[in-house]
Amino acid sequence: MRYISTRGQAPVLSFEEAMLTGLARDGGLYLPETIPTLDAAQIAAMAGQSYEEVAFRVMWPFIGDTFTETEFRDIIARAYQGFGHAARAPLVQLDQGHFLLELFHGPTLAFKDFAMQLIGQLFQAALARSGKRVTIVGATSGDTGSAAIEAFRGLDAVDVFILYPHGRVSDVQRRQMTTPSEANVHALAIEGHFDDAQARVKDMFNDFAFRDGVRLAGVNSINWARVLAQVVYYFTSAVALGAPHRKVSFTVPTGNFGDIFAGFIAKKMGLPIDRLVVATNQNDILHRCLQSAQYVPDGVIPSISPSMDIQVSSNFERALYYAYGCDGAAVAQLMDELKAGGFAVSQGALQALRETFDSGRCDEAETAATITRLRASTGEVLCPHTAVGVKVAEEHLAPGVPMITLATAHPAKFPQAVEAATGLHPALPPRMADLFDRPERVTPVANDLAAIETLISERITA
Repeated sequence: MRYISTRGQAPVLSFEEAMLTGLARDGGLYLPETIPTLDAAQIAAMAGQSYEEVAFRVMWPFIGDTFTETEFRDIIARAYQGFGHAARAPLVQLDQGHFLLELFHGPTLAFKDFAMQLIGQLFQAALARSGKRVTIVGATSGDTGSAAIEAFRGLDAVDVFILYPHGRVSDVQRRQMTTPSEANVHALAIEGHFDDAQARVKDMFNDFAFRDGVRLAGVNSINWARVLAQVVYYFTSAVALGAPHRKVSFTVPTGNFGDIFAGFIAKKMGLPIDRLVVATNQNDILHRCLQSAQYVPDGVIPSISPSMDIQVSSNFERALYYAYGCDGAAVAQLMDELKAGGFAVSQGALQALRETFDSGRCDEAETAATITRLRASTGEVLCPHTAVGVKVAEEHLAPGVPMITLATAHPAKFPQAVEAATGLHPALPPRMADLFDRPERVTPVANDLAAIETLISERITA
């Protein structure tokens, strides 16, 4: 299995190389050269299997010779042993034909744990074997950072630096990043919004002298291993509702397009997905693009669903690669146009996107109203991001096709928004009850590449 860049000008890599590299040297994102497929019998055989067993069957074809079968099974087992639900990703029925996929039972109460706990174990195994050390740098709108710090803290072969937008994450999200005491993890509060943090990370990867000097690695959703780990729960949930013998649809609250792109990969692998519905908050650039073909950022508006407050959706590049017939030069041209202010998707590519993706938006009032309504009608307490998904999913329900909405975070991560909508202050799980008593470690940084690079260079372990 070989991995190629969406922009077509970077070296072809193995799974291990693509995982440790993160962003391709041409600025593109890595994808497998071919997508392995599973037939109906293989998918049907997943019924009744553990989450870990399905994870192995789905991901193994992508691994190549990086790990032995035994090594990879052990990695998967270690990745999910700390989850708080035996099913890992349980389904809850909201209404006739509408189901919630709970992805918040991991260590940091967000869907990012499914990928980050796995990638932490993958990195540790690969680096232990090679004797190398890497510097992981990531940007977060809230959940990726806490999941990364939780996955990598205390590991021997990595230093981790997470940039998050100062004042634009929830208190729980911030404290999950700033309270771990291990010396190898660092929370950096950057002045600006998430797109600024993400841009600086990409700048570091494109500064090859710095990149090579500190042995830079990335764990944002630009990392293919992150996307691959998220493919698994599309299979487990769809099979639980009758796949491959009937189709299912998914609605995904998304800002950076990584989680829903994993659903696209699941469909290309053979999972009978009818529709993939992109659910956006008031920062609705993905919805606007799918409606109008215009991808033009117009500024981030802070919301009660801050993990979706994004205008530059990195993983959309991967979807564009397939929509443009795997034409790396066309994708590179679009990304150049984005730097200049935005781009228009061609009619053919837009049609290709619309063959798989629908979309909708949910504003602040609708988000709060959905939290209130679902609490009253089902007893379910939704985080604001999940509420965005539920509202948009309800607009796309189709007779005979179950709809699965991804519940991306625990409501306790956003207690103010939930309490305002329900009068209920959602409690953190007992293992996190002292989160607000723990001392914080955080470093404010300017939105300046040179300053950030200097700080990282001074703090890494030689």
